[in-house]
Amino acid sequence: MRFPSKVTSYNNSTFARFPAILSLLKQHDMRPDELYKAVKTKSFDVIEFIDAMDCLFMLGKIELVAGGEVLHYVA
Repeated sequence: MRFPSKVTSYNNSTFARFPAILSLLKQHDMRPDELYKAVKTKSFDVIEFIDAMDCLFMLGKIELVAGGEVLHYVA
């Protein structure tokens, strides 16, 4: 995970990936593979995606529903 610092700008940090993910999940619930395909076009790689998902889950911004197969935005 990349934190913003003197060396890493905010735009290159994991935190900068949050808005793209959350904006899609606010619209409707998605499976992780569908979500990755949607954000992959925004210059995400798999590692950045997983790091962002871990952070959002730990922050309580997303949750797994439907038996752990679907991601849901938590308001």
